[in-house]
Amino acid sequence: MRIRATVAAVSGALALTALAVPASQAAQTHDDRPALKLPTASWSQGASGAPKADNRSARAAQAAPVISKTVVNGGKPIVVGTTVAKKVSVSITASDDSGIEDAFALIWTGGSDINDENSYGFVPEEEAATCKAASATTSTCTLTFVIDPLLLWNVDATTWKVYSAALSKDVEVVEKQSAATVKFQRLSRLTVNAAPEPVKKGKTITVTGKLDRANWDTNKYAGYASQPVKLQFRKKNSNTYTTVKTVKGTNTGALKTTVKAAQDGYWRWSFAGTATTPAVNATGDFVDVK
Repeated sequence: MRIRATVAAVSGALALTALAVPASQAAQTHDDRPALKLPTASWSQGASGAPKADNRSARAAQAAPVISKTVVNGGKPIVVGTTVAKKVSVSITASDDSGIEDAFALIWTGGSDINDENSYGFVPEEEAATCKAASATTSTCTLTFVIDPLLLWNVDATTWKVYSAALSKDVEVVEKQSAATVKFQRLSRLTVNAAPEPVKKGKTITVTGKLDRANWDTNKYAGYASQPVKLQFRKKNSNTYTTVKTVKGTNTGALKTTVKAAQDGYWRWSFAGTATTPAVNATGDFVDVK
């Protein structure tokens, strides 16, 4: 979900409140770029307004929980196409003398911090995390996010931040505005065709193809212009591809080159990727050399 968000401590657990858009009601246009906000009323006594237990004043001062690790999508970039929403997880490892009750996260970008009116992002599908205790004091809590390409623009192919918060069993809260980062990337596709098939030894093989990637502005795929792409060859009984040459694509992402037929094997294009677009290999096209 992506929302104008508020977060509150409810019945001893962190919970999302109001204005969320369920994944089952995904956006149909790019019109909405809502901000993320944390309510100062509910988070009024901690580092950024973290809630305290009602009997806090009656207890000796206690240390807040400690977040030791936040992992997004298994440490990999979030790669999104044009129409299919991608499900990713955020896991938060935290410790406290009383144990960990719950955790919360936001995947956000835009502004200087989460309270900036220009900040926006995605919130978990669940109202509470699934927490697995490693010991009496330490747990890893997991939350699920659904990243809908209809809520993304091309400028969103950048590094996003992850807000993390953890709630202890004695109702102490710790939060980190930027506990981790994650890249959002536009899904890439690569095709290849080697012809003619079969071909006589020594004759010319023409290898064509196209590199394209998701355009989040239009929700269609478009050619990735002027990118260097490697032409690779694998012998018939080998498992290893070898780079033959590097070809620069056209302004529509089209690829074309020629080689001499020497032996049976598979031809493919290989793209190394960029900061905004992941690496991709075409499926090898077999050419029988007579």
